[in-house]
Amino acid sequence: MTTISAERIAALLAKREELSAQLSSGDLPTDRFIALSKEYAEVEPVAAAAGELQRLRTELAGLEDMLADPEMREMAQEEAEAIRATLPEAERALALSLLPKDAADERSAMLEVRAGTGGDEAALFAGDLFRMYSRYAEERGWKVELISASSAEMGGYKEVVASVTGQGVFARLKFESGVHRVQRVPVTESGGRIHTSAATVAVLPEAEDVDVQINDNDLRIDIYRSSGPGGQSVNTTDSAVRITHIPSGLVVIQQDEKSQHKNKAKALKVLRTRLYELERERLHSERAGTRKSMVGSGDRSERIRTYNFPQGRVTDHRINLTLHRLPEILEGQMDELIDALITADEAERLAGLDDSA
Repeated sequence: MTTISAERIAALLAKREELSAQLSSGDLPTDRFIALSKEYAEVEPVAAAAGELQRLRTELAGLEDMLADPEMREMAQEEAEAIRATLPEAERALALSLLPKDAADERSAMLEVRAGTGGDEAALFAGDLFRMYSRYAEERGWKVELISASSAEMGGYKEVVASVTGQGVFARLKFESGVHRVQRVPVTESGGRIHTSAATVAVLPEAEDVDVQINDNDLRIDIYRSSGPGGQSVNTTDSAVRITHIPSGLVVIQQDEKSQHKNKAKALKVLRTRLYELERERLHSERAGTRKSMVGSGDRSERIRTYNFPQGRVTDHRINLTLHRLPEILEGQMDELIDALITADEAERLAGLDDSA
């Protein structure tokens, strides 16, 4: 990790003082006061970390001067060693606060789980994953609202989409996107053989109205009668909605609600989120080039994790982490796993931190 220069620290402290002075000047227009307050709230924790690092460095320099005095050497040596042990963490704290923030981190998210290869067993596994995320959301006080679901005959889901609402949902779940693999003996297997099947997970930050402006002229909306398995009618009115976004080619179908109005609202919510994600991916590609994150890009073609039932373990292949806590993790106790992914991502980004700014 690059050592953060004294000049950079001084600039951060000066910026906080400048903003504080402007906020204290009085007679500011409301919009200007709000803008300055927001900027100060962003700068203050960074400046606080910079101030702590500056304090430790100054104290250490003073103690090192005292080492030349025979009478003070022993005391100064002890205190200097204590500060040297504290400095790396203070450096890391400031470096972390300087990392670019993902603007979507604090947002709610759209969670999509789909059965992959493996037939009925894959659908059961998709159901297990959705239950795991639902339990985790419950543990954190988040709200899960089912948007659409296609159930499988043997149980589980062919596909399930839900909105997960709460503070910092995307920051905690964004590394879950990818291919999840399960190894276990299916309930339908009489010979006791272990089968491997898979499900894909996508976690998208929910878009707000201000993020994506959708032109009505760009939409083709088709209304038709909802139908269940085998084509049997489950609704006597034309309430199912299919929305096609003509410029992007994205198609969203919603038929879970009996109300056409509710189906249309849900479909637009999903469409807005997917359009927002397309724009985020485009910007990410422009900014990041070919650089690939240590914890994966979230591409659905990646195999990111294996759940091995016979051995009771979960292995995340991106960070080579294996936890022998499969039952607990499936019950939503995911913090150890998610924290490790976040720490690995921070380490990757810290390694590339440019201190020249």
